[in-house]
Parts: sequence; structure tokens; C-alpha cells
Amino acid sequence: MQVSSQGVTVVALLADPDAPTEVAQRMALTLSARLADKAGQGRRFDVEVVSEPFTSGTEDPPTLMRRIMNRGSAEDWDVVVALTDLPLHSHGRRLAVDLNHEHGLALLSLPSLGGLRLQTRARRAVEEAVLGLAGPHTGGAEGPRRSQPLPEPFAKPSAPVQRDRTEKETDDLRYVVSGPRGYLRVLAGMVRANRPWRLVPGLSKALAAALATGAVATVNSTVWSLAASLGTPRLVIAAVGSVAVMIGWLIIDAELWHRSADSSPEARQRARLYNASTVATVGIGVLVCYVGLMVINWVWALFILNDQVFASMTRTPLRAEEYLTLAWFVASVATVGGALGSGLESDEAIRAAAYSKREQERRRKLQNDHDD
Repeated sequence: MQVSSQGVTVVALLADPDAPTEVAQRMALTLSARLADKAGQGRRFDVEVVSEPFTSGTEDPPTLMRRIMNRGSAEDWDVVVALTDLPLHSHGRRLAVDLNHEHGLALLSLPSLGGLRLQTRARRAVEEAVLGLAGPHTGGAEGPRRSQPLPEPFAKPSAPVQRDRTEKETDDLRYVVSGPRGYLRVLAGMVRANRPWRLVPGLSKALAAALATGAVATVNSTVWSLAASLGTPRLVIAAVGSVAVMIGWLIIDAELWHRSADSSPEARQRARLYNASTVATVGIGVLVCYVGLMVINWVWALFILNDQVFASMTRTPLRAEEYLTLAWFVASVATVGGALGSGLESDEAIRAAAYSKREQERRRKLQNDHDD
């Protein structure tokens, strides 16, 4: 990989739309200066961000690398680093980084960075990839030089990343995420990419049903008596049961469960990963809704309940503990009501709230292929 004749290394961040583009745009603000500082020797870098759906219609790493290669050959770029929020697989293993030193190309799967400190980890991975691709490189029959550094987020000995065999035609260095820790890391990255907090405003009709159910239940004397008579174990069971009902209903009703037409072990492994990310994404969103309902019901109970009426009906004085217990139990009842209300939401609205744009496109393609 040679630097351009003007002495400036032109770096293109080719990012999928939505989250990858946001990550690329934020890191581009300081990337040129950071690269120049790390490279030293008076080197300069010019960073461009290009937002394109380069993963559209495929998850195959060699195909993606060829697309990146073709895109880079049409521009005056020295290094191209492609960012996607799709989990990529190679030979049944989860791909982290794909590198091609001859053409100055890198493919980074953001879910492999995990769910925490994504911006920092992505920036470090891109920096190391660019410096490795733009610097002197001796290839040949022995492949990439042994001293080629791992991207810093993976450089620690405890990191669940290791070298893997390459495709030869499209890359010369590849790293995959392996082991249970690697699986959890990719799963956390997929959940983050789905942005589960978006599920809360995305379920407006379900939340309206839950709030209405909670408002009515809070002023119901039968609910008062039940809440006062329930111990902590039963309240926990009611909470877990109501959340599970909501999660199951959303997944089944909106057909979020991934079924692969391919019966190969690799396809089954992918399906398990996608379904685990779906359950985690929907679960986090429902838990946020549950906590919100609990707080709202508690405030509503503080405003509406009368201690004398409550004590006459339940034979229990209305103390802080009773307010909390009632809000907890009503939140469980309201969550079940919200599950029924979610039936009023369209499947597309739930999918849009539960998945990133890239994941939505991927699932639509799989559905179309299955229908064909």
C-alpha cells in the first residue's frame, strides 16, 4: 500500500447507514490528527466519510470485500475501512476484522467490539487498521508480516479474538471472535446495534393500554387487598411472569423469531445468535417499560389514594411500603394489559422499534428469499 503522491494518505470510512455512519462521523472529527500523531515522521492523513449500504443483500465477507475493493478502485483513496453493524460469519466463526494489505482494505464488524465503549473501541480499531495498511508491508508467499499489530481493542491477551484462515483472493489477514466470551461480546454488540431503548416509544398503543390498565387497577380495592396479601416471592413471580408474557407475545405476534431454511450447522448457529439478540433486545425494552410503569403507578397512587379508605378495605395502614408494593403489583398487571394492547401495533412498527435498519433489511431479504 503506497501513500498518494501528494504525501497525504487519503482514508475513506465506508459506513453502512444509521449507527455505523454515526460512529464514523464522530470519529472522523479527530481521526486525522490522531493518525498523524501516531504515525509521526510528518505524515498527514485526510479522512472522508462515505455513507452507503454496501452490505445490502449479502452477509458474505468475500463478497463484501470485493464490493469494497471495487468501490475503492473507483476513487482516489489510499485506505478504505468499511464499518457495518451486521454480525459477519466466516466458516462458522464470527468475523471481527478482515484486512487486505495489497489494496489497502479493511472490513470491521462493529458487533465484535461488544456493547460497551463502542465509539472508543471502534476508533482504536480503525486507527490500528489504517496505520497497518498505510505503513510499509512485506507480503509475498509468507503472507502478512508477523509483527502486524492487532487492533488495540483486541490486543489484550484476554481478548476472545484470534487469527483465522483467509480467503486469499479478498484478504490476507483475518481475525475472528471465538469462545463463550466472544459469543457474549458479539451478542452484546448486536443488542446495542438494535438500540432496545427505541422499543419504548415504538410501542405507543401497548403503552397506552398498559397505562390505562394501571390507572384503573390502582383505584381498585380488590387489587389493594391482593397487593397487601402478597409476599415478596409472589410479587417477583408476578413481575417475571408478566415480563415474560410481554416478551413472548411481541416476538410471536410480530414474527420476530428467526427461522432459517438452511439446515446446516452454521445456519443453525446464526439463527441461535439472531434469536438470542432478539430476546435480549425485546427483553431490555420491556424491562424499561416495566420500570417506567412502576414509577408512574407509584406517583399516581401517591396522588389518588386515601389512607383511611385504604386501611378500611385492607385492614393495613397505608405506609411507604404499601405504596411500593401496590405500584409493583399494578405494574405487573399493567404489563399484561400492555401485551394485549401490543396486538394493535402493526408488525412493521414493532420490527422498526426492535431492530436496526441493517437488521430490518437483512430480515426482509431472508423473508423474500423464503417466500420465493
